[in-house]
Amino acid sequence: MEEQKTEGQRLAEKLTFEIKSCWETIEEKDRDAVAEFAEQYKKFIDKGKTEREFNAECLSILKEEGFIDIETALSRGKKLKAGDKVYQNNRGKSLVFAAVGRASIKEGMNIVGAHIDSPRIDLKTNPLYEDGGFAIFDTHYYGGIKHYQWTTIPLAMHGVVFNKNGEKQTVCVGEKEGDPVFVITDLLPHLAQDQMQKKANEFVRGEELDVIAGSEPFKDEKVKEKVKLTILNLLHHTYGVVEENFASAEIEFVPAYRSRDVGLDRSLIGAYGHDDRCCAYTAFRAALERAGAGGRSGIPEKTAVCLLTDKEEIGSMGNTGAQSRFFENFIAYLCSQSVENYSDIDLRLALNRSAMLSADVNAAYDPNFGDVFDKKTASYCGKGLALSKYTGARGKVGGSDANAEFLQKVQAILDKHGVRWQFGNLGKVDKGGGGTIAQYAANLGVDALDCGIPVLSMHAPFEVISKIDLWTAYRGYAAFLKDA
Repeated sequence: MEEQKTEGQRLAEKLTFEIKSCWETIEEKDRDAVAEFAEQYKKFIDKGKTEREFNAECLSILKEEGFIDIETALSRGKKLKAGDKVYQNNRGKSLVFAAVGRASIKEGMNIVGAHIDSPRIDLKTNPLYEDGGFAIFDTHYYGGIKHYQWTTIPLAMHGVVFNKNGEKQTVCVGEKEGDPVFVITDLLPHLAQDQMQKKANEFVRGEELDVIAGSEPFKDEKVKEKVKLTILNLLHHTYGVVEENFASAEIEFVPAYRSRDVGLDRSLIGAYGHDDRCCAYTAFRAALERAGAGGRSGIPEKTAVCLLTDKEEIGSMGNTGAQSRFFENFIAYLCSQSVENYSDIDLRLALNRSAMLSADVNAAYDPNFGDVFDKKTASYCGKGLALSKYTGARGKVGGSDANAEFLQKVQAILDKHGVRWQFGNLGKVDKGGGGTIAQYAANLGVDALDCGIPVLSMHAPFEVISKIDLWTAYRGYAAFLKDA
């Protein structure tokens, strides 16, 4: 006979919020779906290690699913109607797309937004030099990294460069079987006595993050920098470039390894770029589903929008970042093509009545470094979507603070659809902090809430997430796009 619960036990069940592992609550029939979704994600991010590559993968799928360029729609001069699907590709580095709903866009939109750039090592504009018998690439790191984590790991070279004829060449070296890789060296421990006494942020300086490019000298005694010439000759032979072409190139170095399952139970995924591509991928998939992709039927009630931005790791600056007018302009295009007698006030109404989940990762509680976390409000791997009412640093500076009404609405939607969620503060007060793109959407009048996947070792070359959190995020974003 089942033991009867005491009054206190019944009251505790009613009044307290227990955050269980999603693995404990998932139905057996969904376990295969979790595993399959994780495999699809791993393949996707292995192809999209840079913002350009991720953008290109998304764009290819959108075209396959019948989305059309918004500028093409504008040129046709026809009004958009419910069920139409449009996108805008911003310089190959950020992307926004929408499925037009039945309701007027002036009634607002349901939006999921994420960023697709990640910390990395970039080439300087005049990078190649020779020293000590090596050809070396001079670099400038991108985003907030711990410098020492990027030494002595295999790196791949990605990006674009224009040759002397002005033709754009795609660069990708280090990803295929048999490709050479690159490396940033570190000092051997036998000679590192002084180095080991330094603070962590001085252990390896930014100017010491230079990449070994080669060591074989060109066979000509009359040439001064023989190894440098060997590398320039190889680049010219492959891509048709000369040294001056580096000035316009965008070359990035990222970890050369692929995503892998982590743990004997394979419950985790280790990869480069989970921040923020795990949220970008799940947001992208959820928005595709809402648009009727993959043979699904139905037209959204409210217009569903997915925004994928660049430059978040350096403050969302530039014309491909969330601080630009790119997103606002796209919504203006939508309004102009779907609202009779369109005026600027229609755009303002549409934005002010819209709701957005800023799909960005949060720091997962790490038992190795538990002293920097507030365990009561930290997010945990395997316990679902982390809802972050506010971001910023210390006194919430530089972040967005969602209003209570919107947060309650999101919680109700997730509960309705059986999506597990948890709290998601970023560490103890005064320990640090960070920001997302939520504040820039909020500046336009949009209700915005940070809502994402907990990550271990954030900004490291090999980050870790839970497969069940990935699946939960996908379901949560889909529920929001449907019912917000």
